[in-house]
Amino acid sequence: MEQVLLNTLGLISEDWASTLVSFMHQGGPILRWLAAAVVVCWLLIIERVLYITIEFPKVKAQLGAQWQARVDHHSWYAHQIRQGWLAQADTQLHKNLSMIKVLVAIFPMLGLLGTVTGMITVFDVMATQGSSNPKLMASGISLATLPTMAGMVAALAGMFIHARLSKMCERKAIQLEQSLRSQK
Repeated sequence: MEQVLLNTLGLISEDWASTLVSFMHQGGPILRWLAAAVVVCWLLIIERVLYITIEFPKVKAQLGAQWQARVDHHSWYAHQIRQGWLAQADTQLHKNLSMIKVLVAIFPMLGLLGTVTGMITVFDVMATQGSSNPKLMASGISLATLPTMAGMVAALAGMFIHARLSKMCERKAIQLEQSLRSQK
């Protein structure tokens, strides 16, 4: 089913699709949950990148025009209005960053859950079949190690991207604040 879905979407070639399906099968059900969490995380990351690069410049221009249209720029009231606009823009900039951070923290935990379930499988095979046949334990060992590796790789990539997005948001917020101060 997974291979049919990947092939119909045309996302990857058949060799890659069969390799991915094999990897997912060897990793067990926890790896599927991890893959779903990774997909959600990357969708949120893409949404943030699109907002920062496409929507935020429009918001910045709109706030700049609103500030420029104001007659009063120096009173306490004007500063409070500007601070409110900056707070709203900052909230929009940092939207979903906490969710991305939580998902990144969950990735290694799901990997460890896969390790535990895989080791339970290995011990179950050893208890029922004896420990003399390594072929019987091989599937349980792969079930134990693949989710851990996938969870760690996903967490490392997610930590890097989250840090970059956070820095971008901070930089954009500072630029917006400076642009509203320098006008008039």
